[in-house]
Amino acid sequence: MRAAAVILGAVAVLLGATACGIPPTDVIERAPAPVIEVPPPSKTIYLLKDGELTMEPADVRTASVESLLRALFAASTRQLGDLDTALHGFSFDGIEDSLNPIQRDEVKLPRTSTLTVYVKGDGTLSKIAMAQIVCTAQQDTAIQEVKIVRRYENRPPVTESGLTCGKLR
Repeated sequence: MRAAAVILGAVAVLLGATACGIPPTDVIERAPAPVIEVPPPSKTIYLLKDGELTMEPADVRTASVESLLRALFAASTRQLGDLDTALHGFSFDGIEDSLNPIQRDEVKLPRTSTLTVYVKGDGTLSKIAMAQIVCTAQQDTAIQEVKIVRRYENRPPVTESGLTCGKLR
């Protein structure tokens, strides 16, 4: 009886494998696998052309926000041809990101942050000058908003918070 059950089981497996009507084949490649192409990081800064913001190539090695902001402020000391900047008399004094390092057990989700940009120089930053800083910084999509802290030698700093490129344009 046991031998008959084994034989019936083997027959059932063989019939089940061939009964679906699809003959077995090797893997057939129909098209290349889908690939996501990530654009290279932007190496541009916002300057002014006829008083309007315009993206221009920056002479930087990396597309880090800090190197782009350094290039933006350095542009105010150079001849720019038909381009200009509203940052004359101001200098870049560093940045600070609000993101804390990811903890070991923390779920890695898309994160946003506030970037604080420190600026030295007397006078008032115009709206277009702030737009140059904020729009250049927000090319990094992780930066949700920018805070600009203007440092002075003989008086307390002045802070502009909650700045976004869309609001300043």
